[in-house]
Amino acid sequence: MSKAKVRLSAKEQELVVNADWILTKNAIIQKVYSFFGQICETYQAQVQANPILANDPVFAIAPKISKGDQYEGLPWVMLDYPRVFSVQDAFAIRTFFWWGNQMSITLQLQGKYQQFYSNAIQQYFSLRAGNPHAQYPWYVCINPEDPWQHHFREDNYLPAAAFPAAAFSQLPFIKLAKKIPLDEWDDMEFFLQETFKDILLLLGNQTI
Repeated sequence: MSKAKVRLSAKEQELVVNADWILTKNAIIQKVYSFFGQICETYQAQVQANPILANDPVFAIAPKISKGDQYEGLPWVMLDYPRVFSVQDAFAIRTFFWWGNQMSITLQLQGKYQQFYSNAIQQYFSLRAGNPHAQYPWYVCINPEDPWQHHFREDNYLPAAAFPAAAFSQLPFIKLAKKIPLDEWDDMEFFLQETFKDILLLLGNQTI
């Protein structure tokens, strides 16, 4: 019995003999990894400048940058700062680069942290009609089963402008996120800095 041949498509054949594209991909991932290290220093400086949060032990935990190749089959780089995860509780601000899709930044709260900050979040969106920044609006995770998904399809995220502020108290966890297209690379640093600042102001219950 002859073994079936594994055949490559014309596109696959073209790529398999070309090392340049994979080396370019590796270089891009390394640049994103380095960029996350730099942006994290900015995040930490913003925390230290916030009188309410500067001494919070949550922010004393060292940041973590990780990377991989298989989130829905595509490369990714992730920065978690702060990062508190346990069976019942979560408090994290996650910056996520996803190849071919977007850069996003997410506030994730669960358990005691969700209870502590829920009123501040509800007030934030009530006063701002859900969308204080039209260019890069907030999204609310509506997936009750899996807080670890990062895509923005409609079964996972809903624009905050379409989410009733009073419904935050009914969520099993809170995930607020913003995204920016990868073709807006030159605006990436400003976007992340300003969004992280917004999150800190929200958590510090200050007026923006």
